Amino acid sequence: MKNVTIAVAIAASALASPVLAQETGDFSGAKGTVIAGYDNIDLDIAGVDNVDGFLYGAAIGYDMQSGNIVYGAELEATESTGKISTTGGRIEVGRDLYAGGRLGYVVGDSTLLYTKAGYTNARSSSPGLGGANGDGVRVGAGVEFKLSQNVFARGEYRYSNYEDGVSRNQGLVGLGVKF
Repeated sequence: MKNVTIAVAIAASALASPVLAQETGDFSGAKGTVIAGYDNIDLDIAGVDNVDGFLYGAAIGYDMQSGNIVYGAELEATESTGKISTTGGRIEVGRDLYAGGRLGYVVGDSTLLYTKAGYTNARSSSPGLGGANGDGVRVGAGVEFKLSQNVFARGEYRYSNYEDGVSRNQGLVGLGVKF
């Protein structure tokens, strides 16, 4: 997981380095973001390893800026390719819904360091046996770089904890547009 977090930070830095000197205005406004990254799920089942997968999806949100402080709300829907075979059959982790807030601090004109927290609901299924939803909480931290007045890139790590001891670690990158 440490390697994934480092890779996300390097990718976000590489995307933003040519534009760090540009003045791009504030972070206020409605946003849409496509996201992709690494998904690791601990199902807390004896004898079952963690499930790894590719995470992809989209988020919408609205931020407000006051001085160097940015705060906002975000909704997100993602899907995961994580699957694992067990003695009881195959388990697939699927969609994950999130609603929460974020709080950040602007560094320079183009960089936002932020934390986030909120509610999350994940779905897992086993072919032939049906599926289950799990409610939980998510916390995370990230960096967002403005590439232009209306385009930004972000890198983020987040941890989710669900019912029945299930947890999730994710490292992702995103590309978004401010409306």
